[in-house]
Amino acid sequence: SIVGVQVVGGGTVTVLGESAGSAGLRRRVGYLTQAPSLYSDLTVRENVAYFARVLGGSAADVNRAIADVDLTDHADALVVNLSGGQQTRANLACTLVGNPEVLVLDEPTVGLDPVLRRDLWALFRRLSDEGRTVLVSSHVMDEATRCDRLLLIRTGEILSDSSLPELLASTGAEDAEGAFLALIDAANAAGSRTEGAA
Repeated sequence: SIVGVQVVGGGTVTVLGESAGSAGLRRRVGYLTQAPSLYSDLTVRENVAYFARVLGGSAADVNRAIADVDLTDHADALVVNLSGGQQTRANLACTLVGNPEVLVLDEPTVGLDPVLRRDLWALFRRLSDEGRTVLVSSHVMDEATRCDRLLLIRTGEILSDSSLPELLASTGAEDAEGAFLALIDAANAAGSRTEGAA
Protein backbone atom coordinates (compact mmCIF):
# COMPACT_ATOMS: atom_id res chain seq x y z
CA SER A 1 0.00 0.00 0.00
CA ILE A 2 2.80 2.42 0.90
CA VAL A 3 4.63 1.94 -2.40
CA GLY A 4 1.38 1.99 -4.35
CA VAL A 5 1.40 -1.54 -5.76
CA GLN A 6 -1.53 -2.87 -3.75
CA VAL A 7 -5.12 -1.69 -3.95
CA VAL A 8 -6.25 -0.12 -0.69
CA GLY A 9 -9.58 -1.49 0.57
CA GLY A 10 -10.61 1.79 2.16
CA GLY A 11 -9.28 5.19 3.08
CA THR A 12 -6.19 6.79 1.62
CA VAL A 13 -2.45 6.31 1.93
CA THR A 14 -0.30 9.43 1.79
CA VAL A 15 3.50 9.31 1.66
CA LEU A 16 5.62 12.47 1.91
CA GLY A 17 2.51 14.54 1.21
CA GLU A 18 1.55 12.68 -1.98
CA SER A 19 -0.79 9.80 -2.76
CA ALA A 20 1.01 6.46 -2.45
CA GLY A 21 2.26 5.25 -5.81
CA SER A 22 2.16 8.67 -7.47
CA ALA A 23 4.81 9.45 -10.08
CA GLY A 24 6.38 12.07 -7.82
CA LEU A 25 7.30 9.41 -5.27
CA ARG A 26 9.12 7.03 -7.59
CA ARG A 27 12.51 8.51 -6.80
CA ARG A 28 11.71 9.28 -3.17
CA VAL A 29 10.55 5.83 -2.01
CA GLY A 30 12.70 2.70 -2.21
CA TYR A 31 11.15 -0.77 -1.98
CA LEU A 32 13.09 -3.92 -1.12
CA THR A 33 11.16 -7.05 -2.00
CA GLN A 34 11.52 -10.15 0.15
CA ALA A 35 12.80 -12.25 -2.76
CA PRO A 36 15.69 -10.56 -4.59
CA SER A 37 14.53 -8.68 -7.70
CA LEU A 38 17.73 -8.91 -9.67
CA TYR A 39 18.89 -9.94 -13.13
CA SER A 40 20.86 -13.11 -12.40
CA ASP A 41 22.83 -12.94 -15.67
CA LEU A 42 24.22 -9.49 -14.80
CA THR A 43 26.88 -8.52 -12.28
CA VAL A 44 26.11 -6.68 -9.07
CA ARG A 45 27.46 -3.46 -10.61
CA GLU A 46 25.40 -3.92 -13.78
CA ASN A 47 22.22 -4.47 -11.75
CA VAL A 48 22.82 -1.42 -9.58
CA ALA A 49 23.83 0.67 -12.62
CA TYR A 50 20.60 -0.31 -14.37
CA PHE A 51 18.50 0.98 -11.47
CA ALA A 52 20.70 4.07 -11.21
CA ARG A 53 19.98 4.87 -14.87
CA VAL A 54 16.24 4.41 -14.31
CA LEU A 55 16.41 6.81 -11.36
CA GLY A 56 18.80 9.30 -12.95
CA GLY A 57 21.74 8.33 -10.72
CA SER A 58 25.46 8.52 -11.44
CA ALA A 59 28.41 6.13 -11.40
CA ALA A 60 29.30 7.59 -8.00
CA ASP A 61 25.82 6.63 -6.75
CA VAL A 62 26.40 3.07 -7.96
CA ASN A 63 29.74 2.83 -6.15
CA ARG A 64 28.25 4.33 -2.96
CA ALA A 65 25.31 1.92 -2.94
CA ILE A 66 27.55 -1.10 -3.47
CA ALA A 67 29.91 0.08 -0.72
CA ASP A 68 26.96 0.74 1.64
CA VAL A 69 26.03 -2.95 1.51
CA ASP A 70 29.67 -4.12 1.68
CA LEU A 71 29.77 -5.74 -1.75
CA THR A 72 32.65 -3.80 -3.30
CA ASP A 73 34.75 -6.99 -3.50
CA HIS A 74 31.90 -8.74 -5.36
CA ALA A 75 30.80 -5.84 -7.56
CA ASP A 76 31.83 -7.61 -10.76
CA ALA A 77 30.47 -11.04 -9.81
CA LEU A 78 27.43 -12.40 -11.61
CA VAL A 79 24.38 -12.40 -9.36
CA VAL A 80 23.74 -16.07 -10.15
CA ASN A 81 27.06 -16.92 -8.45
CA LEU A 82 26.32 -15.03 -5.21
CA SER A 83 25.16 -16.54 -1.94
CA GLY A 84 21.64 -15.80 -0.73
CA GLY A 85 22.95 -13.18 1.68
CA GLN A 86 25.00 -11.49 -1.02
CA GLN A 87 21.95 -11.43 -3.31
CA THR A 88 19.95 -9.76 -0.55
CA ARG A 89 22.66 -7.13 -0.18
CA ALA A 90 22.84 -6.61 -3.95
CA ASN A 91 19.07 -6.16 -3.98
CA LEU A 92 19.39 -3.60 -1.20
CA ALA A 93 22.07 -1.74 -3.17
CA CYS A 94 19.59 -1.44 -6.06
CA THR A 95 17.08 0.01 -3.59
CA LEU A 96 19.58 2.47 -2.12
CA VAL A 97 21.12 3.71 -5.37
CA GLY A 98 18.42 6.35 -5.83
CA ASN A 99 19.08 7.71 -2.33
CA PRO A 100 15.38 7.41 -1.32
CA GLU A 101 13.91 9.34 1.59
CA VAL A 102 11.66 6.43 2.56
CA LEU A 103 12.72 2.78 2.50
CA VAL A 104 10.14 -0.01 2.64
CA LEU A 105 11.90 -3.29 3.43
CA ASP A 106 9.92 -6.53 3.18
CA GLU A 107 11.49 -9.06 5.57
CA PRO A 108 15.01 -8.01 4.56
CA THR A 109 16.91 -10.43 6.78
CA VAL A 110 14.85 -13.62 6.42
CA GLY A 111 17.07 -16.68 6.08
CA LEU A 112 20.33 -14.79 6.63
CA ASP A 113 23.10 -15.76 9.03
CA PRO A 114 23.38 -13.87 12.36
CA VAL A 115 26.45 -11.84 11.34
CA LEU A 116 24.82 -10.57 8.15
CA ARG A 117 21.58 -9.83 10.01
CA ARG A 118 23.53 -7.77 12.56
CA ASP A 119 25.37 -5.88 9.82
CA LEU A 120 22.19 -5.12 7.89
CA TRP A 121 20.44 -3.86 11.03
CA ALA A 122 23.43 -1.61 11.69
CA LEU A 123 23.02 -0.26 8.15
CA PHE A 124 19.27 0.29 8.67
CA ARG A 125 20.03 2.19 11.91
CA ARG A 126 22.63 4.34 10.13
CA LEU A 127 20.16 5.14 7.33
CA SER A 128 17.56 6.09 9.93
CA ASP A 129 20.09 8.24 11.80
CA GLU A 130 20.79 10.05 8.50
CA GLY A 131 17.14 11.12 8.46
CA ARG A 132 15.54 8.50 6.24
CA THR A 133 12.33 6.78 7.19
CA VAL A 134 12.93 3.02 7.28
CA LEU A 135 9.88 0.74 7.42
CA VAL A 136 10.65 -2.92 8.04
CA SER A 137 8.09 -5.71 7.86
CA SER A 138 9.00 -8.81 9.86
CA HIS A 139 7.41 -11.80 11.54
CA VAL A 140 10.44 -12.11 13.83
CA MET A 141 9.69 -10.21 17.01
CA ASP A 142 13.30 -9.98 18.25
CA GLU A 143 14.10 -8.15 15.01
CA ALA A 144 11.09 -5.89 15.41
CA THR A 145 12.45 -4.70 18.74
CA ARG A 146 15.33 -3.06 16.89
CA CYS A 147 12.86 -0.52 15.50
CA ASP A 148 11.90 2.76 17.15
CA ARG A 149 8.17 2.08 16.77
CA LEU A 150 6.23 -1.15 16.42
CA LEU A 151 3.05 -1.38 14.40
CA LEU A 152 1.55 -4.77 15.20
CA ILE A 153 -1.00 -6.02 12.67
CA ARG A 154 -3.09 -9.20 12.69
CA THR A 155 -5.59 -10.15 9.96
CA GLY A 156 -5.55 -6.61 8.61
CA GLU A 157 -6.27 -4.95 11.95
CA ILE A 158 -3.82 -2.71 13.80
CA LEU A 159 -3.40 -4.06 17.33
CA SER A 160 -0.81 -1.57 18.50
CA ASP A 161 1.21 1.42 17.30
CA SER A 162 3.75 2.19 20.01
CA SER A 163 7.35 2.10 21.13
CA LEU A 164 8.61 -1.12 22.72
CA PRO A 165 8.52 0.31 26.28
CA GLU A 166 4.95 1.53 25.72
CA LEU A 167 3.94 -1.85 24.32
CA LEU A 168 5.41 -3.77 27.25
CA ALA A 169 3.86 -1.39 29.78
CA SER A 170 0.40 -1.62 28.21
CA THR A 171 0.38 -5.42 28.03
CA GLY A 172 2.44 -6.32 31.10
CA ALA A 173 4.48 -8.67 28.92
CA GLU A 174 8.21 -9.28 29.34
CA ASP A 175 9.05 -9.19 25.63
CA ALA A 176 7.61 -8.13 22.28
CA GLU A 177 6.44 -11.60 21.32
CA GLY A 178 4.58 -12.00 24.61
CA ALA A 179 3.02 -8.57 24.10
CA PHE A 180 1.90 -9.44 20.58
CA LEU A 181 0.34 -12.70 21.81
CA ALA A 182 -1.37 -10.86 24.68
CA LEU A 183 -2.87 -8.38 22.20
CA ILE A 184 -4.10 -11.23 19.97
CA ASP A 185 -5.62 -13.04 22.96
CA ALA A 186 -7.34 -9.83 24.10
CA ALA A 187 -8.71 -9.20 20.59
CA ASN A 188 -9.98 -12.79 20.35
CA ALA A 189 -11.62 -12.54 23.78
CA ALA A 190 -13.31 -9.26 22.83
CA GLY A 191 -14.54 -10.85 19.60
CA SER A 192 -15.96 -13.82 21.51
CA ARG A 193 -17.84 -11.53 23.91
CA THR A 194 -19.26 -9.54 20.99
CA GLU A 195 -20.41 -12.72 19.21
CA GLY A 196 -22.00 -14.03 22.42
CA ALA A 197 -23.94 -10.80 22.90
CA ALA A 198 -25.32 -10.74 19.35
